[in-house]
Amino acid sequence: MSLQISCPHCGPRPVEEFLYGEIPVVPDSITDADARDLDRAFMRNNPEGPQTERWFHLFGCRRWLTLRRDTRTDEVMEAG
Repeated sequence: MSLQISCPHCGPRPVEEFLYGEIPVVPDSITDADARDLDRAFMRNNPEGPQTERWFHLFGCRRWLTLRRDTRTDEVMEAG
């Protein structure tokens, strides 16, 4: 069974209806513009454990929602 996200407007939906994108924090120590763009585009934290995330319901109500999700088990602990 795939991950289900409970949208407050549409109810439980499959994860494939949503877009998720991490907004990375680029260190201030990187002064070269090309290196900063490279970090912003490709370097991800890939955290393990409970994380607060923003998801966009692309194929539904087209609204943003905030989830608290455990990245080890994909369990959604809180949706709002």
